[in-house]
Parts: sequence; structure tokens; C-alpha cells
Amino acid sequence: MESFSTLIRTATHEQHAAAETSAFMSDLLGGRLGVDAYTRYTEQLWFVYAALEGAAGRLAADPVAGPFIRPELHRLTALERDLAHLRGPRWRAGLDPLPETRAYAERIRECAERWPGGYVAHHYTRYLGDLSGGQVIRDRAERTWGFDRKGDGVRFYVFEEIANPAAFKRSYRELLDAIAMDDLEKQRVAGECGRAFALNTAVFGALGEEFQLSA
Repeated sequence: MESFSTLIRTATHEQHAAAETSAFMSDLLGGRLGVDAYTRYTEQLWFVYAALEGAAGRLAADPVAGPFIRPELHRLTALERDLAHLRGPRWRAGLDPLPETRAYAERIRECAERWPGGYVAHHYTRYLGDLSGGQVIRDRAERTWGFDRKGDGVRFYVFEEIANPAAFKRSYRELLDAIAMDDLEKQRVAGECGRAFALNTAVFGALGEEFQLSA
């Protein structure tokens, strides 16, 4: 029988690929965009993680979502250090979400309030992605814009409290596989993972419109 983590990975394969190969992310990782585009992307992440981590305390005791609330994953403090480096000490002034980012953050908050399984879907797609593909972004950002290795500007991608990311990801997937849900609910959660990727891709699309390469 297929494990839940495998079901999610299979069900979201196409949406995951679409997010990774968006024009904005391809241009950013290809060094074709300036540090202003990277900064704008980092700003959008702040709104997403404020929604995710703002609900963490409330969900810590929840039987479904609680086991996934791991402080060593939390990114908001690191994001704020990065933004202070990228935008200066008054980084909060003028910080605004794109409409697509606002929709993404609102969906996370909605799930956190009404549907812990849906919150887990968003938690999974963000944090396991950060531990995996996020490392590629960190490496490119360091090389393209000269940030110190694992220093200010890329701290979002540095999980100092996770010594072995591969082992951590394995244990996270084991938590998913052990989740107490019937098959119908598992399908719903897998569907929400797909929605999370789609919401993320919409943010990339909006950023791509904002930072178009001149022909």
C-alpha cells in the first residue's frame, strides 16, 4: 500500500515542477535578475511565514498538526534578519504583499483556524521545500550577489538547529505516514498540497510580471 508521503509526492509532482520552473525563479537562479528582485521575493516570504508561524503556538497541542510544529524549522526570525540586511533597519516601512501573496497567506490562516490537516499541507510544502531546493537558492544568491556564506541575506535558508537535513526530512515523512486520517481526508490534504504549490506559483507569476527581462 502506498504511504501517505508518497501519495502526496505523486499527487503534486506536476504542480511542484511548475513552481520550480517558473520564469521568475529560472531568471533569479540564472543570475539574470538583480538583488532588488531577490529582495522583493524575500519580502513576500515574510508574509507567508508570518501566517504559518503565527498559528504555530495555537496548533502545538492539536493532534493532527501538533507533531509537525518544530521550532527548529521556524524561519521568521531569520527572514527578519535578512530583510534588515537587504532593506535596512526600517525594513518594515513600505513592506507590502502582492495580491497573490495576500491570497496565499490568507489560505494558510484559514486552514490554521478551521482545518489542521490543510495547515499540515502548507507546512509540508514550505518547510521541506526550504530544506531541499532552498539550498540551491542560497548557493546561487551567495555567488550572484556576494552574500557571506550562510550569512545575512541568506539566513532564511540556513537551518542551524538541523544538523542532518536528510535525516530530518525522513523523520518528517514518517510523521506524515503515521498521521491519523482516513483515506478521504488524506486525499483532501494531498489536494491542498497541490493548492499550496499553485498559490506559490501565482506569487512567482506576479513577481515575473514585476521583474520582466528586457527583450
